[in-house]
Amino acid sequence: MPPVLEPLSTSATAQDRQSTFARRFLITFARFTALLAVSALLGGGWYLARKGFGRQWRLLVVEELRKHGVEAKIGHLTLDPFRGLVAQDVRIYDYKNRDNRIALINEISLDINYAALIHHQPFLNAIDLRDAQLALPLPGMRAKGTKPQLKHFHAHIYFPPEQIYVSEAEGLFCGIRLSASGQLIKREDYKPSPPLSDEEWQKRLSIFQRVVAELQKFSFPAEHPSLQIKFSGDVAEMENARLEMTLRGERVQRDQYEVRDLLATAEFADQRLSVNQFEWKDASGIFSARANWSRASGDASFQARSNIQLKSFLEVFGFGQLVADASFVTAPNIEISGTGNFSEARPKLKIVGHAAIANFSYHMVPLTDFSADFSWDGEHTLVRDLRVQQENGQLKADLFDAPNDFRLKIDSTISPIVVKNFISPEMQKFLGEWEWQRPPALHLEIRGPEHKPETWRGDGTLALERTRFRGVWMNNATSNIHFGDGAVTYDNFRVNRDEGTGSGNFTYDFKNHEVRISNVKSSLNPPEAVLWVDPDLFKIVAPYKFRQPPNVIANGVYQFAGGKNTQLDINVDGARGMDYVFLGKTLPFDRVAAKLILTKDRLQIVDLKSGLFGGDMRGGADISLARNDPHYHANITADRLDFPRLTDLYYNFKTAQGQLSGTYDFTGLGSDARSMRGKGKLEVTNGDVFAIPIFGPLSGILSSILPGTGYSIGRKATASVQIKDGRIHTDDFEVAGKLFSMLGHGDVHFLDDKLDFEVRMNMNGPGILLAPMYKLFEYVGEGSLKKPDWHPKRF
Repeated sequence: MPPVLEPLSTSATAQDRQSTFARRFLITFARFTALLAVSALLGGGWYLARKGFGRQWRLLVVEELRKHGVEAKIGHLTLDPFRGLVAQDVRIYDYKNRDNRIALINEISLDINYAALIHHQPFLNAIDLRDAQLALPLPGMRAKGTKPQLKHFHAHIYFPPEQIYVSEAEGLFCGIRLSASGQLIKREDYKPSPPLSDEEWQKRLSIFQRVVAELQKFSFPAEHPSLQIKFSGDVAEMENARLEMTLRGERVQRDQYEVRDLLATAEFADQRLSVNQFEWKDASGIFSARANWSRASGDASFQARSNIQLKSFLEVFGFGQLVADASFVTAPNIEISGTGNFSEARPKLKIVGHAAIANFSYHMVPLTDFSADFSWDGEHTLVRDLRVQQENGQLKADLFDAPNDFRLKIDSTISPIVVKNFISPEMQKFLGEWEWQRPPALHLEIRGPEHKPETWRGDGTLALERTRFRGVWMNNATSNIHFGDGAVTYDNFRVNRDEGTGSGNFTYDFKNHEVRISNVKSSLNPPEAVLWVDPDLFKIVAPYKFRQPPNVIANGVYQFAGGKNTQLDINVDGARGMDYVFLGKTLPFDRVAAKLILTKDRLQIVDLKSGLFGGDMRGGADISLARNDPHYHANITADRLDFPRLTDLYYNFKTAQGQLSGTYDFTGLGSDARSMRGKGKLEVTNGDVFAIPIFGPLSGILSSILPGTGYSIGRKATASVQIKDGRIHTDDFEVAGKLFSMLGHGDVHFLDDKLDFEVRMNMNGPGILLAPMYKLFEYVGEGSLKKPDWHPKRF
């Protein structure tokens, strides 16, 4: 037995050793294989997370998105160990036209059904966005540094068979918190409608850009406003989709205007948009509105009520010019309703409403209790029963404006300044030259083919109390008024002032820049009354200083603003006289009557008749009114003027005697006495020539020659004169006395107080015996006019 059993023990041990080695080898190999697999898995995961999938995988995902109605381009496709497949730098395009980019999303998580992927079936279960940043393609706004973004965007979108389901989507856009949920049906046989044209795409992009630009002007002092959207519909029939929208905002600020408790609800269903509620509050009141619009027909209707701060609201939205001249103490109450059709390029609207304002001012004029009913349909405007109060006055008006038909009726006792913005610039300027202590009483009925004032025709009446026009007061005035052809005619006007009245007819023609005057009779002060015609005439009339207002009758045309057709005839009768400055001295005319003819740059004085220094004077003048050409031409005929008063005025000769008669024709340049040129004939009768200081010394000379002759009165003196350069020259000066006569010639320098004169004495009566010696009685006068030096010419 022992020899048999020993070999069996040895064989069993060897087999056990072989079995142990095999197991160890298999275990080691399995561990190594697992290590390699884990390493490969980790390495591949690291590679896919850092480098991403290749182009083929990205195209595969893009194609899958396209099946669900999303046209995209993926920059990177990576694998996240916790989030799965992640698409980065995703560009979203218009599904109908891939040239139009809609948005850029930083990353999207993709929920993939890998089994379906392997079997080439739809494999995208859902997409998930967490804290994504969605940039919108608005190139113009990017250039301004205001690139709009949808920030902190969260969304989970499922793709059940033939559906797109948004369980939750929210983000922050231009400060507004957006949230959306809903589902869309997208059938496999879905066929998109034709792509938009470039023009239509740019139009929609422009509208969106304007909306974004306006939203960026708002700020939100409290919580962000929220806009909630719920939707459902078929992708193939988006026009039949259903939308429900709710906008809420506690405080919304734009510049200085703040909206509180903003609430808007709207619904789009059956191709009809219904704004069921739209309201907000501000510091003054509330705005509320509702509206409906049919996409199929384009018809719309709306209603609104408001008592908000209208001026502040319009200013912050760029419409402040509509109320720039108004200041509201109390908020306007406005009710408005209407219908419209927006199916054509030019909407057709019909609006009716009522407006009321308790207290406000317009052009700084305080007004109260404004109310009016109005309607407008795009072509016809009607304002009915417009009423407004101003202190003790009231304005009532009705207006109708239609194609080729404009009508306006006004009864007013308020300041006309309130209509300043509704009239032409010329009329505005004219209106600005009036000042009223109390507003005028005005009644007007106007008609015309359009609302432009220059086309109006109409009639009315005007009554003024104490009023100032161009700085000149009137106590009161009345007139009939006629509008037509850009002109305002005042018929049968009557103006009363303290010194007199004015009456007649005149027309302010703003179109032709002229004033037409007909049978205007005036007993007013000419320098003040002429300012009502044209202030430029004041310098023409001012030199004629009437002691009491003359009686004036005027007819003709006066053109302003450079017009050349002026032809104004004025008859003046100043029975109480006037003062006029001539050669630096004031001539006191006792009475004056003349006809004035005023034309462009010219004033003619015709048939002048006046009394001066106890005598009569007649004459005329032609005066240039042209700029830089002050020349004039005049002629005077004097008869029996008191010679002593004349010499006393100009030469302070108080001892002269006699009466002056003569003629004088002369020219000159304005008030420059040295420029005067003229000639004439003078005669002094019943005088005493030797009483004139310049000839006084000759009296003593004659007395020494022939006693008694020096005190003989020179009864008559005549001379032909020429005036030039401030010098009076004569060649035939002659004085006739009882015992002598005196002949002379020379110059009297009346501006330089100098005498250069020669005389010769001829004796009468006993002195005739000295005839052979007449040449010895020639004398020369030199020196000052007041103290002349007379000495014999021969010695």
